[in-house]
Amino acid sequence: MAERDESAARDALPAPPDPAPVNASWPAAAAPGSGPGGWLSRLLLRFLAPQLEAQRAFNADQVRLDNALLRHLDERLAATHRHYDRVLGDAGQRLDEVDERHAQLSRELVAHVHDLARRIDLVLAEAERGRPALEHAVAELRARVARLEDALRPHAK
Repeated sequence: MAERDESAARDALPAPPDPAPVNASWPAAAAPGSGPGGWLSRLLLRFLAPQLEAQRAFNADQVRLDNALLRHLDERLAATHRHYDRVLGDAGQRLDEVDERHAQLSRELVAHVHDLARRIDLVLAEAERGRPALEHAVAELRARVARLEDALRPHAK
């Protein structure tokens, strides 16, 4: 049980990044204070407004891009997982079909071997049944050859 928990912990997907802090902080606008420091801040803001607006626009574009990239990555990973699930499912189905064909071929091979064994037994039985007749025929041929050899041999006088 503990081994299964460790395996599940190893196989768990990491949590996606949290874009909330970046989404919340991108405007980067602080209200100027009061008093002489606030007066100076307002004066500087008036001169720096175009650059600060450009920075705000860039920050907004960057946050939108980051969010779009995160969405794209999530969708891409989900599509990849669906693709591999389909590929593995197809491969598993083909392997099941291969296993079935293998089992069928095994059954056919066993039946063929049994048929061959029966045929070999029949041939051997037939050969044994005819063996005495063949041995008798060979013995007669030997006797005949011996008589012919005797007849052809010159007789010693």
